[in-house]
This record gives sequence, structure tokens and C-alpha cells, in this order.
Amino acid sequence: FAGCSTKELREIGRLGAEVRVPSGKVVTDEGAAGRELLIVISGRATCRVRGRKVATYGPGDFFGEMSLLDHGPRSATVTADTDLELLVLDGREFRQLVDASPGIAWKLLVAMAERLRQANRSLSN
Repeated sequence: FAGCSTKELREIGRLGAEVRVPSGKVVTDEGAAGRELLIVISGRATCRVRGRKVATYGPGDFFGEMSLLDHGPRSATVTADTDLELLVLDGREFRQLVDASPGIAWKLLVAMAERLRQANRSLSN
């Protein structure tokens, strides 16, 4: 969500709850059920698929959306590299955000496509 306008960020900020996660804690576990979208407000986290690092997340990045969209299990394990501050949106809030703001929905789709390509490159090396 780093590319969102100030107005869009205000819309997002009205939803969800802020959560603090200590360094070293697993935030999402590959294969587990997922019920929320997580947006990094501050800190860094590493994303691994089948144990291989595929991405690092920082302020403005998000994860967890795939499980909300298809109700499938988490596709990756995300671990806090530093203390994290996250904005957590449940499924209802995520749906409300996407329905109310086509601009945000489009940015979400673009970011998902970029991350899928990055993950495919990381896993094929």
C-alpha cells in the first residue's frame, strides 16, 4: 500500500486494528488457515515459501490477501525480522475496502502480480 494516496491511506487506516509483533515471531505459517490481511506499518519481515526466502516486507507492504480471496491455506511463512507494527484487517474489512475503493483494489492486484513474478524467480533459482 506504499503507492496509495493520502486519502486512500486514511480509508485503510479507518479499518482494522494495530498489532505489535516481536522480532523472531512467526506471523503467518505456510499451510495454516488465514483469516486476515496484514499491512506493515513499521519494521521488517521475511517471507519464505517451502523454506526458501522469496521476499522481505517493510512499511507499506502487505501479506495474507490470498487466503482471504480464495479461502485457501497460507501460501508462505512470514517471520518478523524486527519488531513489527501491523494493521490487521479481517475478511469483512478487507471486502469492504476492496468494494469501496476500486483504486486500492487495482493497486492490490498490481502488487500481487509483481510479487508472484518475484516469487517465481526466487523459487526457480
